[in-house]
Amino acid sequence: MYPWLVFIHAVSSLVSIGPFIVLIPMLSKLRTAEGALLHSYLDSFHFVVRLSKHSGHVLVFSGLLLLWLGGWPWTTPWIAGTFIVLIASLFFMARAFSPTIRRLRQPEHDRKALVNKLSRSLYYYMSILLIMLWMMMMKPALW
Repeated sequence: MYPWLVFIHAVSSLVSIGPFIVLIPMLSKLRTAEGALLHSYLDSFHFVVRLSKHSGHVLVFSGLLLLWLGGWPWTTPWIAGTFIVLIASLFFMARAFSPTIRRLRQPEHDRKALVNKLSRSLYYYMSILLIMLWMMMMKPALW
């Protein structure tokens, strides 16, 4: 059972991080898109955020099961570090994407500023996810 949990954990990690890569080229298109095309790009962003949230639930649950079944203590540096970064990422994600996407859907908005904010948020969040991935794979002795 443990190898299957590792597999589920790895796949949910890929599903959490991978779709954000697709959004990078879409950022430049968001700057000029109008009407239905703009809404389709925003729908894509919204879908990726929701997909990441749900795969994140699977990721956390499978990680907790692996922690329990593997006998890893909570005080292991890379586990504690991952959970600290995870909690920070939850606060960041809640404030970074959905409010900005909602504001871009409104008729009167400063598109340049909002797309810049969305771009920064995307790169920050991908960095946070990659830090967590690095900690889970490399298992650094942080203290």
